[in-house]
Amino acid sequence: MELLLAIIPPLEAAAQYLAQGTDFNVTDDGIKYLAAGIAMGLGAMAPAWAIGNLVGRAMDALGRNPEALPGIQVNMILGLAFAEAIGIYALVVAVMIGFVF
Repeated sequence: MELLLAIIPPLEAAAQYLAQGTDFNVTDDGIKYLAAGIAMGLGAMAPAWAIGNLVGRAMDALGRNPEALPGIQVNMILGLAFAEAIGIYALVVAVMIGFVF
């Protein structure tokens, strides 16, 4: 719900701007930067969800069996590193879209 409430004011401002009858030009650079932003936004959502899920489940496992800390901790850190790598790949793609293409 908060996301919806955060999106409404910029959409309203854009609608008011377009309703004034001003020329609205879509350029290649504008589309390119919009694509880079979408790539980074979507590319960051999955790693964020994965990291939260991994840490939450590791805390649940440690709460049930505290003696298993070394095994759970090593696997959790490896999973966090792999999830973070996906976010870094998304960042690289967004930078490539923005500056190279």
